[in-house]
Amino acid sequence: MKNTFLNLSRRQKQLIAAITDAICLPLIFSLALALHLETLQGSTFGHFTWWALATSLFAIPTFAMLGLYRAVVRYIDQKIIGTVVAGVTLSVLVLAETAHQLQAPLLTPAVFIIYSVTAVLYVLISRLIARSIFAGAYIGGDRRRVAIYGAGQGGSLLANALKPSREYNPILFVDDNPQRQNTTIGGIRVYSPAHLGRLAAQHNIDTVLLAMPSLSTDEQRLIVARLADLKLKIKITPPIADLLRGNAQVQDVREIEIDDLLGRNSVAPDPHLMSPCIEGKAVLVSGAGGSIGSELCRQIILLKPSRLALLELSEFALYSIEQELKEIIAMHGLEVELLPFVGSVLDYEKCKRIMTSLGIETVYHAAAYKHVPLVEHNPIEGIRNNVFGTLNFAKAAIAASVNCFILISTDKAVRPTNVMGATKRLAELILQAFTRQGSNTRFSMVRFGNVLGSSGSVVPLFRKQIAAGGPITLTHPEITRYFMTIPEAAQLVLQAGSMATGGDVFVLDMGEPVRIADLAQRMVQLSGQEVKSPACPHGNIEIRFIGLRPGEKLYEELLIGNNVSGTSHPLIMRAQETEIDWPFLEIMLKQLDEACDRMEHDTIRNQLMKMVREYRPNSPISDLLWLEQEPQEIIETMRADTIA
Repeated sequence: MKNTFLNLSRRQKQLIAAITDAICLPLIFSLALALHLETLQGSTFGHFTWWALATSLFAIPTFAMLGLYRAVVRYIDQKIIGTVVAGVTLSVLVLAETAHQLQAPLLTPAVFIIYSVTAVLYVLISRLIARSIFAGAYIGGDRRRVAIYGAGQGGSLLANALKPSREYNPILFVDDNPQRQNTTIGGIRVYSPAHLGRLAAQHNIDTVLLAMPSLSTDEQRLIVARLADLKLKIKITPPIADLLRGNAQVQDVREIEIDDLLGRNSVAPDPHLMSPCIEGKAVLVSGAGGSIGSELCRQIILLKPSRLALLELSEFALYSIEQELKEIIAMHGLEVELLPFVGSVLDYEKCKRIMTSLGIETVYHAAAYKHVPLVEHNPIEGIRNNVFGTLNFAKAAIAASVNCFILISTDKAVRPTNVMGATKRLAELILQAFTRQGSNTRFSMVRFGNVLGSSGSVVPLFRKQIAAGGPITLTHPEITRYFMTIPEAAQLVLQAGSMATGGDVFVLDMGEPVRIADLAQRMVQLSGQEVKSPACPHGNIEIRFIGLRPGEKLYEELLIGNNVSGTSHPLIMRAQETEIDWPFLEIMLKQLDEACDRMEHDTIRNQLMKMVREYRPNSPISDLLWLEQEPQEIIETMRADTIA
């Protein structure tokens, strides 16, 4: 019966509600009359049959006019009280005035008062009963039983939003505030988090929903650490305001990910630093389809450039980001010219033509090969793209009179042990050398660590290994890395570019490094499983150590030396590091290029060590003397090599 009613159309449901009221209201009027006359004799009521029927004649149109029949029964709330009271009062006033005009002596004000009260009670109770019955039928009995962490306003609103949903059944609240504990909110009891383990087993709860909108990342970490041993799934709810506005749904509740815990408490971007290089200007992003490049594009387009050019070697990646940006433009009503180009930064003529013809004023150079083991096994391609691609792209920018050129660098450029890091440091040296040449283009570079969700991040790999039942493969038990979210990294890149004076090496504050073994263990716990170890032989997921990969470091650094100063932004520092003058760097780049053409890998590695003094490859090489020499000695030796 319930399901049959739910399958009816809206108009059919409204008609049933109106017919029910048309039947019940005359009966209620008759009851009011009986209470007033203190008799139930049929002969007495016969004189008032038409008046009883008139109640429906006046009430139904009034209810319809006030929207009572348009309300969806499953979602009615306290606002319906006002509608019902207004509808009944208005219809009774019209009925009473009609009785007065037709001089019905027995229909005294007492009759209408009794009828008004009972009619209001009938309409309200009938709607609430219907809501309870049909909401239950709509929901079904297989909802997941959950505890809500946080009994404040956010938790209360979340519980109300969940009650009519198909997915979740809120059973209890837990809250750290002692004043809220042992109270009841919306019929749901509030407990201390210390009792959650016992309560979860008692009430068959397997999921905890975090409903604390103001919760910082550090506080989330503490809560997750506290709940880790309970083997409960922890989920994050969308912002309550989005749920109420309809911008998010209960289905958007998601499991808490390690990304949420590795991120930091956000620092609001400085609007004065976000837009100077972008608003009203022609901007070009290389590697526009990559992890960082695509996020740069998303944020740049909201800052309203006059045009945004996208350069990307992968056709699919370019198509994907172009379609996404078109949607953003349409959604926000932006007037931005979007121009996608398939191409490589190694194509000097094409890059120069794009920059010149479009009047590009700002360039963000994110195109790079960045996966350490792959570049280690394909050093020539890595050098071509990361070094000579940057060289060509920078030369094209100078030729096109670009105002501002920002290189996306990496912490692996600091004392690199791999080819990828060495190529990124060499790219920095090229831009610094161009600056000292007196270029009108303002070159700068922004250096930061791993970004969560990028194509080379360990997080997606671990997630896949956990889903497969393990094992999780780690290179070393003590390996550490810095992590930052992609949106935060992109924001800081945009702000750093605005502070550039030329040749700047900006270093982003990455917070505290994360031990990767701890990261893997926490991801296993968040999945509701246990790590298999000697202390826990019955665990689900094994962590297996396989040794460092070629070129991999145990830890990453952000600074080569200690010569660093702050900027106007608390998370952005400016580093002063060793440079190489362009005449000498140009000669060394030519020698490196020739070694790549001849595919002489030993020569290539030796040449990289000459140019990037801090480069210390993991594997043995023949000539380590370069590492002990000072920059001036390198230049003198290079001169001798050149003359020879």
